[in-house]
Amino acid sequence: MVTFWFPFARPFAATLSGAPFTLVRMTSDDTARPLPSRAIETYSALSDEQTDAVLELLAEAARNDGQQAVSEQGRLQLRGGEREGVSHLLLTVADELVGYAQLEDTDPVEAPAAELVVHPAHRGHGHGRALGSALLAASGKRLRVWAHGGHAAARHLSQVLGLTLFRELRQMRRSLADLNLPDPVLPEGVTVRTFVPGQDDTAWLAVNAAAFAHHPEQGSLTQRDLDDRKAEPWFDPAGFFLAERAGELIGFHWTKVHAEEGLGEVYVLGVRPGAQGGGLGKALTTVGLRHLAAQGLPTAMLYVDADNKAAVSVYERLGFVTYETDLMYRTET
Repeated sequence: MVTFWFPFARPFAATLSGAPFTLVRMTSDDTARPLPSRAIETYSALSDEQTDAVLELLAEAARNDGQQAVSEQGRLQLRGGEREGVSHLLLTVADELVGYAQLEDTDPVEAPAAELVVHPAHRGHGHGRALGSALLAASGKRLRVWAHGGHAAARHLSQVLGLTLFRELRQMRRSLADLNLPDPVLPEGVTVRTFVPGQDDTAWLAVNAAAFAHHPEQGSLTQRDLDDRKAEPWFDPAGFFLAERAGELIGFHWTKVHAEEGLGEVYVLGVRPGAQGGGLGKALTTVGLRHLAAQGLPTAMLYVDADNKAAVSVYERLGFVTYETDLMYRTET
């Protein structure tokens, strides 16, 4: 466990030493009152109690911000013990958890990626900057940071930390109430069936890795990652469609239902290299959207990189429009 200590408020000409310290506020009666100091502790795995506290913090931030500050992958990595390359940073003030960050260093090429959040009631006190500084130190100043929703405060923090915009991920949505798509046309010899847990895991992981070899998050999913998702309450193999030719998996469309929000999601859609260009992706998209509409869901959503012009164009032709944007910032080194 590594511990970083930061002052709650920075006095003029103050410096950090190797040990924690307490700042002092002078009152009108010249009585010295200590200000609580903040501590950032880094863990390779969290206890159940710590995990519950982080999830409560994330839920409160989501209620305030209207969206999650930490991705689904990040939330899944809170549980289940130690995961290679994943670190959890807990920021406390007077033993109260007020901030959280997660650092993932698993990509062999790209800089470590991070997400962070500060409790809404404790913002404006430099906690975000403290977490960002700790992430920079832990990553050797090679860092990528997600800002979900691209809010102004996140943009300001990225500037303070010396980060520049690197990636734009769009969330697109369309109504399912007026879904009027033509029947899907599958390439010759291709059939579609649903996923069978346990039976199709290995083949799906291989095709997913091939289809998203250029995509560091999606293409690196492991059996453990797949098992995490299969254990989630939303998992439904009836909405996980596989395309086969001569018994070989060549594409898939995994849909997801966000029951509380009344949203259906084009969760992951991929076609194996060599099987692309024949209309399979569009056909699988149609199959999945029809399935979601049949569940009575009013709206469908998906995520796509803004620089993937071909995919954005396909989704726009299917009636999707940009709803919000997530931004990734990174160091220049």
